[in-house]
Amino acid sequence: MKIFCYLSHMKSPLNLVSTILIFAEVMGISSLPAAQEQDYYSIETFQFPESVAMEVSAMTTLRNGSLLIGTRTGDVFVLENPYGDVEKPVLKSWTQGLAQPLGFLEHEGWIYTAQRGELTRIKDSDNDGTADVFQTICDSWEISGNYHEYNFGPRIDREGYLWVTTNKPFGQEPFGRAHWRGWAVRIHPETGEMQPMCAGLRSPAGVETSPWGDIFYTDNQGEWCNASKLSHLEFGDYHGHPHGLITKDLAGAPFNQFADPVSGTFMKDMKEQNPHFKMPAVWFPYDKMGKSPCGFKWDTTNGKFGPFDGQLFVSDQHHAWIMRVSLENINGHWQGACFRFREGYQCGILRLEFGNDSSLFVGMSNAGWGGRGNSPWGLQRTRWTGVTPFEILHMNARPDGFELTFTHPVDRNIANQIGNYSMESYTYRLESRYGGPEADKQKLQIASISINDDGTKVRLYTNDLRAGYVHELLLSNFRSDSGTDLLHPEAYYTLVNIPDNRQASTSSDRIPSIP
Repeated sequence: MKIFCYLSHMKSPLNLVSTILIFAEVMGISSLPAAQEQDYYSIETFQFPESVAMEVSAMTTLRNGSLLIGTRTGDVFVLENPYGDVEKPVLKSWTQGLAQPLGFLEHEGWIYTAQRGELTRIKDSDNDGTADVFQTICDSWEISGNYHEYNFGPRIDREGYLWVTTNKPFGQEPFGRAHWRGWAVRIHPETGEMQPMCAGLRSPAGVETSPWGDIFYTDNQGEWCNASKLSHLEFGDYHGHPHGLITKDLAGAPFNQFADPVSGTFMKDMKEQNPHFKMPAVWFPYDKMGKSPCGFKWDTTNGKFGPFDGQLFVSDQHHAWIMRVSLENINGHWQGACFRFREGYQCGILRLEFGNDSSLFVGMSNAGWGGRGNSPWGLQRTRWTGVTPFEILHMNARPDGFELTFTHPVDRNIANQIGNYSMESYTYRLESRYGGPEADKQKLQIASISINDDGTKVRLYTNDLRAGYVHELLLSNFRSDSGTDLLHPEAYYTLVNIPDNRQASTSSDRIPSIP
């Protein structure tokens, strides 16, 4: 009867292995089949007509629950009832002819999108199912004609301004260098006035508003960007790439004081050259954690998408997978750990969007870039099966090491063995070459371990912490106390600041209120 009641309350269909895992979890059975990602999160593929090139570049869930989808080639569709049968999707054309829309935002009855040459707002004024009003809000940035001059967003901040991030060109600029490339700007939604906010961006393929109203972005590894990253955007920040500094005099203070960076400088030391340099919140070590991070979304489903409420899910265009990020604020700087989450999508992922049923829509395209997968484009849907995987839920910095929180109690005999933990730290240089290696590597020696009473928290004590370094953790032979293998044994913490004994971190998993 206990098993029947448990299963009868599940809100999503389960496969056989998931059912076995639930049964074992309830009954305390310790001998289990090897866990797989699909046991916890399903992937369903929408089947569209061959005539529809679903190169998803923008998505938003409309107030009525439908999904608005924009493509790289400028088509916009409404997917009605996106929670239904993926083999029989109801897709309707909403408009055509946009120029590489790379973000949608529904705001006060309008759809805002960053196109190649402008920030536009669009409306279906007569409610006939197609757009009929198009207004240019801002076209103050320039384009040279280079293919790589993409624009991303918009996203809205707590003051009601719209943020757009602009890509720098790649290779030759055919008609001279354009201004405002490699910047984060914000725009008044009515007057269209553009204000420079941050310089030094390279390929800022994702921009998002946090649940507490701050703006973050993802950037891709390349020249002057030795590792891909997630960073917090605030007025006056410099993020390291010099291309956009030709615009610094137009931008005014403090940007007109920025000097070109010196190639080869450790990023942790860049504030000595430019006090406005902003270290990332999270580095994504190359290849280990994807190659091209793009769109990201905070999980605000209150547990309906699994145990990761309050964390970020970040897509990767090359690896065709989704990563997970847990943030905390240490001494005024957002920093944290990244983890693998789910792979096996049909091609490179550009955009993520939560639906009204707390499923995650995954929009993809490989056009123009290399990437894993067996399709050139597509739309898929990921749902939680209702089974909680055994994972590292959080990795939090402490003055003398790290605290690991797990989704299930650990096997104490395994977790108490120092030999089951391997750690090293490394950092990155700011260099003019394309990408760069992990630099100044050092092994960490774990001095001791403690486990809390319920077995869900493990403290690792070490004297080897280094501020400004990634701290890479690999767990071996780890199991829960019920015998489930750890699904993803890797974690990568970007330790910008080491907390002191008085520091109580503010974690994104305990979302702060908006001022």
